[in-house]
Amino acid sequence: MGNSKLRVALLAGGKSAEREVSLKSGEQVYQALDKNRYEIFRYDPRNDLARLAQDADKIDVALIILHGRLGEDGTVQGLLELLGIPYQGSGVLGSALAMNKILSKQLYIEAGIPVAPYAIIDRSRAFSVEDIVKSLGLPLVVKPEHEGSSIGLSIVREAAQLSAALEQGWQYDRLCLLEKYIRGTEITGAVLGNDTLQALPLIEIIPGEEYEFFDYKAKYQPGATKEICPARISSELTQKAQEIAKRAHQALHCRGYSRTDMIVSEDEIYVLETNTIPGMTQTSLFPQAAAAAGVSFSALLDRLIELALEH
Repeated sequence: MGNSKLRVALLAGGKSAEREVSLKSGEQVYQALDKNRYEIFRYDPRNDLARLAQDADKIDVALIILHGRLGEDGTVQGLLELLGIPYQGSGVLGSALAMNKILSKQLYIEAGIPVAPYAIIDRSRAFSVEDIVKSLGLPLVVKPEHEGSSIGLSIVREAAQLSAALEQGWQYDRLCLLEKYIRGTEITGAVLGNDTLQALPLIEIIPGEEYEFFDYKAKYQPGATKEICPARISSELTQKAQEIAKRAHQALHCRGYSRTDMIVSEDEIYVLETNTIPGMTQTSLFPQAAAAAGVSFSALLDRLIELALEH
């Protein structure tokens, strides 16, 4: 390679409900990438796929900074595989699995990872509100099968609200996941590595008073939530949660990095979901956890590119 710079394709934007967040992350990643090491080409998959395909042979590695469908779900990963471009993070399979909340749940259970009690409701089949409430209790959380960033998600506190919450979720997917709402401390466990996994310090998430849960606005509005790193839980629970985050990463066939959201209730830890492309602004959770482990944002990007090329 001599002095030649590594040629990086930076993908941000896309068509999902999380386009704006992706553009913002993409801009910050661009700023943080070391320009002495990398020559950066930028692509917005909404408009630039043809150009990306044409440029494929001059690109060494891609950074996918996309969230939600057509970005985090294995589709872009498959395109890059076809083009022969290495990329950071999970492959086609791991991306698709983690994006599907129902399959994730089944794989967690098979791996012995604790999850909240749940039910799956199909838009095209009859269901009984009474039976659901009897088995899961109230409040309960309704999530569409695939969306990220808490889109289409609602908390149901009384039986009468359930049908409307399902209608909202069904706008995004045919299947909805219903989960028992577990009160507790919300934490997130970041994991970094390919074969050898490093669990980064845990972050505790405290949504502001006016937010019922860590919703889209609370996630992306500065000051809407408080984040504490390392999380204020015992060292035993910390170790257990970090172990669970690694196991979740493996259960879903992730690689490179991931971030698993969990709830600590009494002395139990329940896994909510695993993100294969965690938010990548300076203040996002994964970069915060890396910083707490002494890894700057810029160094984290170097590491992700290394892990991509290792594969």
